[in-house]
Amino acid sequence: MRGYKEPSFQERTAAAARARETALAKLKARPVPSQEELDRRAAAAAAKQKADAEKRAAKLAAREAEIAAKEAARHEAELAAIQAAEAEVAAKLKAEADAKAARDARYAARKGR
Repeated sequence: MRGYKEPSFQERTAAAARARETALAKLKARPVPSQEELDRRAAAAAAKQKADAEKRAAKLAAREAEIAAKEAARHEAELAAIQAAEAEVAAKLKAEADAKAARDARYAARKGR
């Protein structure tokens, strides 16, 4: 049995040229699409691009609406916290004023005796 014979450079270049020729022949043998087919493909591609653009726009609008809703909820929470803090401060001031009024009333009663 004979061993493996390494192909020479000329054999490799000839094989590459044959492969190139067969690929070119296959490409030339392929039928050329008609103008109607080309127009149909272009229309389909344009419709797909339009649908994709509309889908992206809808997705962007939904994302912006979600962000706006989150911002509104955050603002409402901040407003509620601020109002609660203000109510707490007002209650403390009222309690202090009531305590001062009671203290002043006791002082006036002592002074009146």
